[in-house]
Amino acid sequence: MATAKTDSGLTMEDLAQLAGVSKITVSRALRNSPLVTDATREKVRRIAEEQGYRFNVSARNLRMGRSYSVAVVVEMTPEKGRPMSDPYPLELLGGITQELTTAGYSVVLTSKQLLDTAPVQGADGLILLGQGSHGEAVTALQKTGRPLVVWGAPAPDSDTVVVGSDNRKGGISAAHRFLEQGRKKLVFLGDVDHAEVQERCAGFIDAIGGQGTVHIMRPKAFTFEAGFDCISALLKKKGPVFDGVFAASDLLAMGAIRALAEKNLRVPEIVSVIGYDDTPGAASFVPPLTSVHQYLRDGGVLLAKKMLDLMNGQPATSEVLPTTLMVRQT
Repeated sequence: MATAKTDSGLTMEDLAQLAGVSKITVSRALRNSPLVTDATREKVRRIAEEQGYRFNVSARNLRMGRSYSVAVVVEMTPEKGRPMSDPYPLELLGGITQELTTAGYSVVLTSKQLLDTAPVQGADGLILLGQGSHGEAVTALQKTGRPLVVWGAPAPDSDTVVVGSDNRKGGISAAHRFLEQGRKKLVFLGDVDHAEVQERCAGFIDAIGGQGTVHIMRPKAFTFEAGFDCISALLKKKGPVFDGVFAASDLLAMGAIRALAEKNLRVPEIVSVIGYDDTPGAASFVPPLTSVHQYLRDGGVLLAKKMLDLMNGQPATSEVLPTTLMVRQT
């Protein structure tokens, strides 16, 4: 059995004896496990430093058959109009990293295109951010056989653990806002092949009911340019025959507003616009964008907690977070 030790021969057992604790407590303290108190952790680490001890992570992992790493797979193709620096997925990643590193795990950030690389193949579990069109990303990761937690919308008859926002409620809140304003000729802007977007659209249409009409447009990207192009094309084809736009992302909504402005259709006087995500840019946009807020950082923490449960053989269930309509000037 491989045993971590220094050049002078100090083993983990020796360190445990010096600290007056068990070997497993030493192991946990040296990898910053939350199962050890702060006082014990500092005591063990101080003695280890005094003795010149270095924890042999590779030997520990080999012995236990674990890498103590989790791969976070982003189902998002980087493009000019929607870079990886977008608040989604960075806010989710912040919550994930906070929780996993506290538990002694490293986080490997990658994309669906790199599943065959060594860091991903060696991970103890996978967290997927985004299900992809028709859920193909989930299907690809399920084939790995590793513990899997997904950010998105629960699929019927699926046992995959999913954490996500109440997308249906988000769509309902946008519909109620439009109806309060007397808006009845509405456009939904979003690719409903994505489960989350489909839920937003379904909630929106159901809440509108017979009180208005909804025209669905399906851009294949969540970018400013895609929103601009869709609304520009609609205006060219039909003219200003709508008075409200509900977009599946803030970038789509901002692109829609730009297209309306180029045709001198004032927002919100002539057309009201609501976005989704409530990104930092929404409040500073001109005019400030009304948007459905998602609690992404809290979602990241939940994803990590459920992953830790699965890796430790504990049960985990899907969970839905609330959404809040942030009313501004559009």
